[in-house]
Amino acid sequence: MGIEGAKPLAFPAPNSAPPTCHACPLARPGESRYAGLGVFMVSRYLFLGLAVGLAGCAPPKPAVVSGALPRATPGFITRDNPHVPKFATAGWEPFGRADAVGVALGEWRLFGQLVDDDPPDTRPHPTPDQKPERWPGLWQRIGEYWWVGQDPSADEVAWTGTHDAQGNVFDAERDGYYAWSAAFISYVMRVAGAGPDFPYGASHAIYIDAAAGNTTKLLTAHRPREYAPNLGDLICAGRGSGARVHYEDLPTAHVFPAHCDIVVAHTGNLLSVVGGNVDDAVSQKHIPVGADGKLADASGDILDTRYDWLVVLQVNYTR
Repeated sequence: MGIEGAKPLAFPAPNSAPPTCHACPLARPGESRYAGLGVFMVSRYLFLGLAVGLAGCAPPKPAVVSGALPRATPGFITRDNPHVPKFATAGWEPFGRADAVGVALGEWRLFGQLVDDDPPDTRPHPTPDQKPERWPGLWQRIGEYWWVGQDPSADEVAWTGTHDAQGNVFDAERDGYYAWSAAFISYVMRVAGAGPDFPYGASHAIYIDAAAGNTTKLLTAHRPREYAPNLGDLICAGRGSGARVHYEDLPTAHVFPAHCDIVVAHTGNLLSVVGGNVDDAVSQKHIPVGADGKLADASGDILDTRYDWLVVLQVNYTR
């Protein structure tokens, strides 16, 4: 579903050279979602070995479901949370923009540097064995996203990419119930050192509403037409019934389906963003922006018609 008044989106030709980026290794817009998986299959266990000690995040929220969901309680965690590595709770380093971007890019590389610039829900539905979230070495990593990002008392902390809280393997067709995209964002913020003031949650709506309602000092909500996202900021769109939610409706009375990505690079007229549970993996996509870096052009028309952009969340890093 597009945004009213939005202009058609044009990407570079498939064989054109990708833009130069000094912030991160950009994959070419339109590249196959499985680009880089050959390298991944050789090196994923090396990455996992280096990542020992980190762990997961996010609750039951159908990613594309009609109807409002009951409001969840934000998972504000105290500094003695045993699930979180000490370096992320003891203030060894300030909460930094470069750290959040680096963590997100590291997870993207772990999943094989997948890129998906297609309109949402236009790719063929994968078979269970084609879903990276169910592959050995990666379903455990998603379990770490849940374990680190959520309140230790929440049932969701025991979820993985394939298991429920009791350790039962759930059917691949039910993975929407175990959607982990918000768990991924919560994990990135936690490991980057956001501390107890970030509104961690299993639904993106938890921290979208916290920002819009001014209940967290770490996030500031902006209209997509009025603010140019910086590296480390979050850009969010409504999904399913959430596409009917507008900026003026925030904060809402109920959790709604949404998706947020973290900005990892800005090159020319494109943002590179990374998000979880996209193609059942951590994936990257490219978002067109105007000359001033905003999601809209000078006349206020949203440039990207693929998504119902709802809000840009400015993350108030310490450095």
